[in-house]
Amino acid sequence: MSSKKKGKLIIVSGPSGSGKSTIVRYLLKQKLNLVFSVSACSRSKREYEIDGKDYFFLDVTDFKKKIEANEFLEWEEVYKNSFYGTLKKEVLNKIEMGYNIIFDIDVIGAKSLKKIFDDQALLIYIQAPSINAISKRLNLRNTENSKQIFTRLSKAKYEDKEKSFFDYILVNSDLDEAKKNAIIKVKEFLN
Repeated sequence: MSSKKKGKLIIVSGPSGSGKSTIVRYLLKQKLNLVFSVSACSRSKREYEIDGKDYFFLDVTDFKKKIEANEFLEWEEVYKNSFYGTLKKEVLNKIEMGYNIIFDIDVIGAKSLKKIFDDQALLIYIQAPSINAISKRLNLRNTENSKQIFTRLSKAKYEDKEKSFFDYILVNSDLDEAKKNAIIKVKEFLN
């Protein structure tokens, strides 16, 4: 009787503006049998985002109904009435099918998933060279107002204190170097 090999989880986290989404997109383009875990969120969709591809966009009421129905592996109210979470059915089905799943989630969600999946999950923390670098990147991104940027910078300081929980800390001061180091670490873990 042959049992199909279960997939593994690559959980990438770090502050907004650290480059985690850029590194995740890069890893997805490599031949690593990776599929992206699409998170659910209750924030407004940005004009370039696609529902079901970037996020599952839910209103606050629907998000709370899914929480009550225990449909999330993990969820968090990241900012007031701004919920993010990982839907159980999205992840468990893919793992059973043998896919390796890559996540782009916040630190608290990453820690929650590690508690559930333990050695089946690799936690990678993307660290920007400094808070100033994060501030500069967020301003260049031009997707948040100054109040939102201030909130994200405050959260970045908290997240930085949590990085010791991660399996691997990847400093992103040079994007090409960070991409190279990320792929080496992910290949090591998957093999």
